[in-house]
Amino acid sequence: MHFVKKPLVSIILNCYNGEKYLKETLLSIKNQTYSNWELIFWDNKSNDNSFKIYTKFKNHKKKYKYFKSNKFVSLYNARNLAIQKAKGQFISFIDADDVWEKDKLLKQLELFKDPKVGVVYGNLWLKKENNNKFKKHIKIKLPEGYIYRNLIKNYYVGIITAVIRKNIIKTKKVFNSKYNIIGDFDLFIKLSRKYKFKAIQEPVATYRLHPNSLSNKFRSLQIFEFIDWLKKNKKNLKKSEYFIIRNNIENMKLLNIKINKNFYKTFVFFLNSKHLKLNFKIFFILITPIFILKKFMWFL
Repeated sequence: MHFVKKPLVSIILNCYNGEKYLKETLLSIKNQTYSNWELIFWDNKSNDNSFKIYTKFKNHKKKYKYFKSNKFVSLYNARNLAIQKAKGQFISFIDADDVWEKDKLLKQLELFKDPKVGVVYGNLWLKKENNNKFKKHIKIKLPEGYIYRNLIKNYYVGIITAVIRKNIIKTKKVFNSKYNIIGDFDLFIKLSRKYKFKAIQEPVATYRLHPNSLSNKFRSLQIFEFIDWLKKNKKNLKKSEYFIIRNNIENMKLLNIKINKNFYKTFVFFLNSKHLKLNFKIFFILITPIFILKKFMWFL
């Protein structure tokens, strides 16, 4: 490492009834080749065996810190509360069903030798539940530097891949807790306006896709939250940036209709939209059968 002393990394693990994959998640933390970390285990009022699984790993009081919420709170509320318990110079995130590569923290902390770097993120593997096949999330080179404009066009930052320099998130409410889906997007867009990002190009974590994350309810809520975000942030966006986000929302709407309805209704939505223009991506969505779309788009 290029630090005189290895800095402490606070790992935020929000857990609500996570017994199914929690052991695998905790093993991936324990096996990190970077050793100076603390785990902030935030138990969001679980009623399964999550605590029993956690206690099997709690062999070092200074490294493993357990907190239980008095009541169930939203994901971003839980993350905000957990961050307040963190003592590290750096903050990272993992959920109770995700897994880190063993060299994740070691590789990422190395990149913070540049004092202008506020966030280091990386690529990740996508894995569908009950499926042993993995797919790399981003196929192109991840952008680095001041990447605000890049993230407006295409959002690349998976929160379980990110490490954040703690002194750039000084407020108690790091995440906007009104959101249930896009709180990560909201945070990293704000940070990318001011701070330099570095990227690990290979996957540093595995994200499991669950039936809930693939559901119509999830996708509809995501669209609703993006519409709200765009409305609230319009004054902070350039005209071209506003149009990019607005068009991305229309793309999401089109895809959601295609998945849940039929070709006719999808085509009618396209014709009635004031913002969608026919390009290869839209054409592909319009003409491709759903079962083929799902092979190309794992998030469906």
